[in-house]
Amino acid sequence: MTTDITGKRIAFIATDGVEEPELTEPWKAVQEAGGTPVLLSPEPGTITAMQGDWEHAGTYEVDTTVAEATAEDFDALILPGGTLNADSMRVDEDAVRLVKEFDAAGKPIAAICHAPWILIEAGLARGRRLTSYHSLSSDLVNAGAEWADEEVVVDGRLVTSRNPGDLEAFNRETLKMIAG
Repeated sequence: MTTDITGKRIAFIATDGVEEPELTEPWKAVQEAGGTPVLLSPEPGTITAMQGDWEHAGTYEVDTTVAEATAEDFDALILPGGTLNADSMRVDEDAVRLVKEFDAAGKPIAAICHAPWILIEAGLARGRRLTSYHSLSSDLVNAGAEWADEEVVVDGRLVTSRNPGDLEAFNRETLKMIAG
């Protein structure tokens, strides 16, 4: 990728159960574009990723907690999926607060797979065109979004994708938005 985001700090919100490639591939894309990825989670320590919600995968060091983070500290937000991760994050008050802060600050937010659940909790789905893992389509429509079965959807400052198979398009559009 040729997009340059040198000097930009990108927050990733995740916890145990995050879909590993949805964390690691955007992380790598941010690094390759010159940005600094930062892992935020509800608890300090480490998180354990999953492959397909069933198999344990790698363990990743948390940089700071979502409670300690503010949108002011970052240039953009990436929300990886994974059913367990996304379900936990959508009910975490600090994670929802942080998503709302990024939106209020007009900063890019990218969510893949099950992660758009937190967009519903943060009140960001209504009136938006979004995509997600297919099982969330009814949730998004019921929250007032227009759901599209496309590899990547860009609506304003929101980038959404369906699943790990869409990561190339997700990373490309996310980096373009972060670069401005």
